[in-house]
Amino acid sequence: MKRITTTQLREIPKKGSKIVMVTCYDATFARLVDESNVDAILIGDSLGAVIQGHDYTLPVTVDDVIYHARAVARGCSRPHLVGDMPFGSYQISKEIALQNAIRLLKEGGVQAVKLEGGEPVAETVARMVEVGIPVMGHLGLTPQSVHQMGGYKIQGRTQSAGERLLRDAKALQDAGCYSLVLEGIPAQLAAQVTEMLEIPTIGIGAGPSCDGQVLVLQDMLGLNMGFTPKFLKKYAELGETTISALNHYAEEVRGGLFPDAEHSH
Repeated sequence: MKRITTTQLREIPKKGSKIVMVTCYDATFARLVDESNVDAILIGDSLGAVIQGHDYTLPVTVDDVIYHARAVARGCSRPHLVGDMPFGSYQISKEIALQNAIRLLKEGGVQAVKLEGGEPVAETVARMVEVGIPVMGHLGLTPQSVHQMGGYKIQGRTQSAGERLLRDAKALQDAGCYSLVLEGIPAQLAAQVTEMLEIPTIGIGAGPSCDGQVLVLQDMLGLNMGFTPKFLKKYAELGETTISALNHYAEEVRGGLFPDAEHSH
């Protein structure tokens, strides 16, 4: 089965459905996502927190994203693949941004890249699109700007902030973005952006009116047990299941019950 393309992804809302996206960072989970009805995988710089144990996404490098993107690409054949452009990989110049985006496609095996920001990165987006690199935008709560925002805070609450976000969204569409992530903004503002744009919006903590939704896989599966923000719905409690399984394993090893004859050569 061929991968879902950028064109096919854009057509999903037009057919009356919603885009379903999750993050993923390894081949094991990618195989499971491949067996599901999920449309797209983001190899996000969220790996800095989820996989590497950092407090922020800022330490993540292009090489990190490429490493994990390769693993995901090997593990699945159908979902649309998007690679995050980490902090510092696109802010310095359009030329450096283009080089890093090319690396993500050539070495990481993704079909598109995602970057954060609005009007200030519009020219960079346009340059990438000009040479054939699909770009997904990202507005609202942009984790790479955590220090500037003073923490992970809901954005776009004031009228001026909302108007600025609307301008940024239009600028990204005009620059050639094929879709746009809206993170951590009021539901009403997300609905305005979605109504205004021709490209699909994918929300996380942005209410139900977006054209799709994205969640971090480990969060929605309950593996990150201490993480319980308002926007997150846990569809499983695999953290508790994993601890129980480990304790059962430890009990059987210490009690001489494992390995038994069935599990010995």
